[in-house]
Amino acid sequence: MKSADILFNKVCKIMETILVSIFGLLVIDVLLQVFSRYILNTSFTFTEELARFSLIWLSILGAAYLGGKREHLSMDFLFQKFSPKLQKKVLFFIEICVFLFALIVMVIGGFNLVYTTLHLGQLSGTLRIPLGYIYAILPFSGLLIMCFSIYHIRKISTNKITE
Repeated sequence: MKSADILFNKVCKIMETILVSIFGLLVIDVLLQVFSRYILNTSFTFTEELARFSLIWLSILGAAYLGGKREHLSMDFLFQKFSPKLQKKVLFFIEICVFLFALIVMVIGGFNLVYTTLHLGQLSGTLRIPLGYIYAILPFSGLLIMCFSIYHIRKISTNKITE
C-alpha cells in the first residue's frame, strides 16, 4: 500500500472518530434537553445552541468524509451508458468541479466568513463562543475535500477508480 493510501486511511479513521464524538455529544445534549424540559420542568439555556452548532459541524464534516470515501449520493444511470473512456473523462470533470467548489466557496468564502466574524467579535447568543470558531469548519472541510479530490484524480488516472 502506498503512502498516499496509508495517509488517506488514517485521515478517514480520524474523521470517523471525530464524527462519532460529535454525534455522541449531540445525542447527550438533546437527551439532556428533553430530560430537563419534561422531568425537571425547566430548560437549560445552552442545549439548543450546542445542538445547533454540533449539527452544523456534523453535517459539513460528514459531507467531506462521505465525499472522500466516495459514498455520497449519486445517480449513475446515464453514467453507466458511457464508454469507459468517456466515464474516465466525466470522473475527471466531476472531481475538478468538486475541487473548484471546495476552493472557491468553502475555503475562500469560509476564510472570509471566519475572518469577518472574528474581526467583528460576533459571539453566539447563549454560549458566548466566537462565531468564527463555529464557522471554521467550512474552510477546514473545504481543504479536506480538495485533498480528497486530488487523491481521487490520482486514482482515476491510474484506473484504480472506475465509477
